[in-house]
Amino acid sequence: MDGNRRFGAKRFGPARRLEGHAAGGRKLGEVVDWCLRAGVAEVTAFAFSTENWHRDSAEVALLMRTFVDQCSEILKHAREKRVRCDVLCTDATRLPADVRAALETLETETAFADAALTLHLAVSYGARGEIARAARKLAERVAAGEMDAGDVDEASLGAALALRSPPDLLVRTSGERRLSNFLLWQMAYTELVFLDKHWPELAEDDFDAVLDEYARRQRRYGK
Repeated sequence: MDGNRRFGAKRFGPARRLEGHAAGGRKLGEVVDWCLRAGVAEVTAFAFSTENWHRDSAEVALLMRTFVDQCSEILKHAREKRVRCDVLCTDATRLPADVRAALETLETETAFADAALTLHLAVSYGARGEIARAARKLAERVAAGEMDAGDVDEASLGAALALRSPPDLLVRTSGERRLSNFLLWQMAYTELVFLDKHWPELAEDDFDAVLDEYARRQRRYGK
C-alpha cells in the first residue's frame, strides 16, 4: 500500500499530503472487491510496519485515527461480502488501546466459517520480528520438553508464524522495488510485480493486468 503520502501531495498539495492515507484506506475496499470478483482466496495488506513507528509523531497519530475509522468501514464491507479479517501484528504493545480494540472487533465480528475471502491486515508488523517470535515459541517448547531440538525444522518454524500460507503474488506500488521487512519467510517463491502508480491511483485495469502478468509466469520452484 505504498505511495499514500506522495498521492496526497500530488492530489491535494504538499501541505495536505497526509490526506492521502484516507484515500489509501478507501482503495483497500475496492481492491477487496476486485479480489472477490477474480476468485482470490486470500489477500494481505501491509498497512503499517514496525519501522513506520519512526515517522513523525503527528503522522503516526493521524494514522492511528485513520485505522480506527477504516476498521468501521472494513467491518461493514466485510459483513456484506462475508470477508474474514485476520490481523498480523508483531508489536501490539505500541498500538493505542482504541486501535487494538477496533482490530479485535474486526477479527471477532468477521470470523466466518464460510468466508468468501480472507483479508490479512499487517499492522505494526515486521517479518524479522515475526520470525524471531516464532523461534522463541519453538525454544520455549523445547525447554518445556514438548519437542526435541532436533525436531525444529522449516515446517515447525513455518507453523509458528503469524501467516502460514505463502503468498503466490506480491504487488508493490509507487515505484518501490524492495520487500521492506514484509513476509520474508513466506515469500521465498512468491512472484513479484512492481507498479509505478501510487496505491490510491490503482485502477481495476491495473489489477487485471497484474493477474494477466502472473498467469504468464512459469513457477518452477527451483526445478
